[in-house]
Amino acid sequence: MSKIIRIGTRDSQLALWQANTVRQMLEKLGYKTEIVPVKSTGDLVQNKPLYELGITGIFTRTLDIAMLNHDIDIAVHSSKDVPTLMPKGIVQAAVLKRGNIKDLLVFKNNEEFLSQRNAIIATGSLRRRAQWLNRYPSHSVVDIRGNVNTRLQKLDDNEDWNAAIFAAAGLGRLGIKPENSINLDWMIPAPAQGAIMVTALEEDKEIRDICKELNHVETEICINIERKFLNLLEGGCTAPIGALALIKEVGEEKEVHFKGILLSPDGSKKIEVNRVERLDKHDTIAAFCADYIIERGGKSLMDTIKRSSIPTNIYSTKNLTKDQILLFNEKVVAESSDFIKISLNRIKPQVVRNPIENVIITSKNSVEALLHNFSAIELQFKNIYCVGRRTKRLVEKRIGPVKHAEKNAKALAEHLVEYIDGSKVTYFCSDLRLDDLPTILNDNNIKVNEVEAYQTKYDCEKVKDSVEGIMFYSPSTVQSYLKENNADKIAFCIGETTATEAKKHFKDVRVAKVPTVESVIELVNEHYISV
Repeated sequence: MSKIIRIGTRDSQLALWQANTVRQMLEKLGYKTEIVPVKSTGDLVQNKPLYELGITGIFTRTLDIAMLNHDIDIAVHSSKDVPTLMPKGIVQAAVLKRGNIKDLLVFKNNEEFLSQRNAIIATGSLRRRAQWLNRYPSHSVVDIRGNVNTRLQKLDDNEDWNAAIFAAAGLGRLGIKPENSINLDWMIPAPAQGAIMVTALEEDKEIRDICKELNHVETEICINIERKFLNLLEGGCTAPIGALALIKEVGEEKEVHFKGILLSPDGSKKIEVNRVERLDKHDTIAAFCADYIIERGGKSLMDTIKRSSIPTNIYSTKNLTKDQILLFNEKVVAESSDFIKISLNRIKPQVVRNPIENVIITSKNSVEALLHNFSAIELQFKNIYCVGRRTKRLVEKRIGPVKHAEKNAKALAEHLVEYIDGSKVTYFCSDLRLDDLPTILNDNNIKVNEVEAYQTKYDCEKVKDSVEGIMFYSPSTVQSYLKENNADKIAFCIGETTATEAKKHFKDVRVAKVPTVESVIELVNEHYISV
């Protein structure tokens, strides 16, 4: 193969380690490669929303989009993070030889707390929490978030904590496994834990053939059994599920030894299954074991988990669609409502009676207001300037071509100062618009004719005490929220303009990498995900 194989990866330390491992293996085989760290991308692939393509993975979403957009040739993942149902057009191309499959207990002082009635263990995994409480029901388990290094530091900083649980493979691969740690041989790992998966486009036979050279067949068999078991049990519901398949030589034959477990979140209920089959019968194991669990109370337990009442911890100040809600991590329980109501104004016909040289549109609401008053053919705009990708897309679909767009109003104003044709603009805006754009333009001798296209009205609700973070989409949603609520939570913001307003009131403000609702959801997930 003459072209360079582009290896897509997340930009975390562990993800880059995995990608470089694949790179070294490919280059040893004589292929040229390039590491492509992929950050957040858009919310469309081939003009289709992500849910239509089956893109649901929290960790894998960004790389799935990049691959379907042909920005990378292969993607490297921790196998346990890959959804059991992969996106349309993407396939498992290789699985590397498995590393350490075990969970690791890192303790602060000594192991005496294991025999004590009261102890505090930190983990962000529902599976680890449930198995620990099943074995040590009098212990307390607290949540811990962040990357591996962050969680190690949190363990060190919290004087009340006795220990925390990690994936042994992650610590080992980064070379940071603490001396005061032990493998939890009794804990059944997550399905496919410790394995690295390479995915590729189903249509790219050349790349898939190359990836076959990396594939470790025995690891592939084992993780496929575990992932199928998870898929047959889970049914779209997140639950504490563990699975481990091992291939062992018994005399002259090879056997697959499988262990599976389903627990209630508090560890009080546990259903286990063990199965041994000849290697050539391995494809029967997952279905047999899943049926075994279901028939012995697994279905009832799964139904209970689905119905369990988990407090709301995230509130969106904009109504979310069902498909958007499905994108949240298992630890997020989100509610939403529109904190802003829009009222479209009547725009006088003389405003657009003559062709307008330069028009500024900073929101989709302005587009709706214009088209509520006029037909597209009546809007004779020579140069249209926009804020936001989605506004630009809507304008070009319903009014006409956009000459230039920026991610926020301030950036657009700075562009116009340099490149505008003429010295006058017509700005279709809200009654609550920010001052940045007109101020910058007026200060640079560009006359701004403001046309109030719509009114923005506050319509907030008092959020529950359990809510830890608020999703904001505009400065006005921040202002509306504060009419009834305190700024003692995390502010997850769609862009810098919204964040600027939030920083006036909130201590912890985080900004999405791209200005879409889906990117704000990803920002929330990053806070709750524990690798």
